[in-house]
Amino acid sequence: MTRREFASVPLSAALLASPAEPQPVSLFDGKSLAGWSVQDGPESAFYVQDGAIVIHEGSNFPTWLRSDKQYENFDFECEFFLKGWANSGIYFHAPEHGRNTWCGFKINLFHQQDQQPRPESVGAVFPLVPPSKVNIKNKGEWNSLRIRMDWPKLEVWVNGEQVQNLDVEQNPELRHRLRSGYLGIESLSYPLRFRNLKILELTPKFKWDILYREPQDLERWVVAQGNAKWETLGPVLRADNVGYLATKEKYRDFIFQTYIRGSRFHNGGIIFRADSTATTDHYEIQLHDVEGAVYPTGSLYHFQRAAYPRIEPEQWYLFQLFVKDQDCLVRINGETVVDYHKLTRLTAGPIMIQAHQNNRWVEYKDMKVKRL
Repeated sequence: MTRREFASVPLSAALLASPAEPQPVSLFDGKSLAGWSVQDGPESAFYVQDGAIVIHEGSNFPTWLRSDKQYENFDFECEFFLKGWANSGIYFHAPEHGRNTWCGFKINLFHQQDQQPRPESVGAVFPLVPPSKVNIKNKGEWNSLRIRMDWPKLEVWVNGEQVQNLDVEQNPELRHRLRSGYLGIESLSYPLRFRNLKILELTPKFKWDILYREPQDLERWVVAQGNAKWETLGPVLRADNVGYLATKEKYRDFIFQTYIRGSRFHNGGIIFRADSTATTDHYEIQLHDVEGAVYPTGSLYHFQRAAYPRIEPEQWYLFQLFVKDQDCLVRINGETVVDYHKLTRLTAGPIMIQAHQNNRWVEYKDMKVKRL
């Protein structure tokens, strides 16, 4: 197009040709719960009435309403209505399985007009970080809430006033929370209402290397030893009998994350910085749901016993392993169970899954790693 031809194009057409700014996407159509699903409770726990999502008073914690999609960095807005004593929360970075408030984040919703902000006040990162101020309308009025997560910066506004502005990396408890996950509304059996839910996704910053999410991912692994049975059951990798499965790639410093569940008294392990399967040639995080065991689930075998996380048989739990130089941190369902700082084996090695006993199966799902 020549300069003369461009000059003849109407200004409106020229503007339409330029890239548009990203716009928030509605998360609620005002008529149904499309795009959401009720978790850990009956379908009646949440319903739609008069253009709002309503929490039913008969469905208590841990019931919650979960978005179909997971989000990393985002700018989320909604309005909520409460009257009198009322309590709920907005989850984000909530896990597939596990405790939302400890694996991910919860911004608390509470009716009380606290003069001195508390870790349970409205706008708190519950139950750890109080808001800078409390600004709630609690006599039967609509309130606005905005949550902007652009890791590591977390900002929260209530009724147009900023109440949180923190770097989560600087908080020793928050810095290990999930970097992405579901949005959700918590039910505590108070009839709060929600409307005008919308979200603007921001640029992602965190990229995982997928180790197992579907059967073809088994190509990234090799049998290292033993006769264990490794079954690919769609998104689930199941281990039974005795043996080791090792990644083809080697890792020194990394974050490893997966969901695990096992039979009652299951026995296995996560091996790292391995030269071989010999116990003297690697580190092992034990998977053994026996509270009285010398090294129960989460323990750094031979080095530090874990604070037992009370794993329920055949229930999925979130497992996170952070390894950097001499440091090893293990978190299960959002709790730190091992924090060790004396690793001496500093060479890279494969990550291995150990199956340790016949008929004591262990399953893995959404297994991934990120080099540090």
